[in-house]
Amino acid sequence: MIKSLVVVLAVLLAWVGPTFATPTPFTFSTGNPDGKIATASRPDSGNGVFEIESADDFIANTPVQINSATFTGLLTGASPTVGQVVVEIYRVFPNDSDVGRTSGPPTFSTPQVPTRVNSPSDVAFDSRDSTGALTFSTTDLGPFTALNSVLPGGIHPKPGQTTGGDGAVSGQEVQFQVTFTTPFVLPAGHYFFVPQVGVTGGNFLWLSAPRPIVAPGTPFMPDLQSWTRDAFLDPDWLRVGTDIVGGATPPTFNATFSVEGIVPEPGSLGLLLTGILALGLGSASSRRRH
Repeated sequence: MIKSLVVVLAVLLAWVGPTFATPTPFTFSTGNPDGKIATASRPDSGNGVFEIESADDFIANTPVQINSATFTGLLTGASPTVGQVVVEIYRVFPNDSDVGRTSGPPTFSTPQVPTRVNSPSDVAFDSRDSTGALTFSTTDLGPFTALNSVLPGGIHPKPGQTTGGDGAVSGQEVQFQVTFTTPFVLPAGHYFFVPQVGVTGGNFLWLSAPRPIVAPGTPFMPDLQSWTRDAFLDPDWLRVGTDIVGGATPPTFNATFSVEGIVPEPGSLGLLLTGILALGLGSASSRRRH
């Protein structure tokens, strides 16, 4: 019995062994900045510096562990100094949201915004910040100009939400490389990535990225456009392109970021093998005692 059990376990371990030894990498990227728009995103740091959040989406088709991320934006001002960095993960509305305060289907509008369909949820699913749960470094990529922007103070509830944007803005293009000392562990699902950077002497403006042409049935469908809100619009969100920039044919935007991690190992199968071994050895031991 023991010999047969060992053979079975050897076959099973040979089959699953590579899976346990080498977790599957997970990565998602929107590519490089396209210079179309830059949107403010910063934590609440007091002294009149109110919170602003800008969000863009990604999909995890399986449970994932997010270990690191990058995002790219402008630092404006004569001598900006980077302070706190925050990364938040939101699920897609109506998750984590009070649907009862909306008009309901099909628009789910509120007194502040035209729609909540495909927006981030009311509250974050999880978050990390540089006070202890993440570390970061920066790479200065040189001067850069975005053709349009949404600056602090540029977000307004309806009916005045469509401003056309705050115009062109220039600064230093900076890429942030973030390592999560406490990784995000996410079930399979559709999420929004929200980076925030506290800057003394200037602002951080997250740069847009091209929206991909995605055929139906591919892994990233639908690709939701970027959204934004500030402390005064919270818990609602506005679409950067459709609601704020507007126009006869409103543009839609992505934002420049990537996330990297692993697909966790199937631990349940490991527990099954351990259980089989324990049962087999226990049975053999019982027979020897008799």
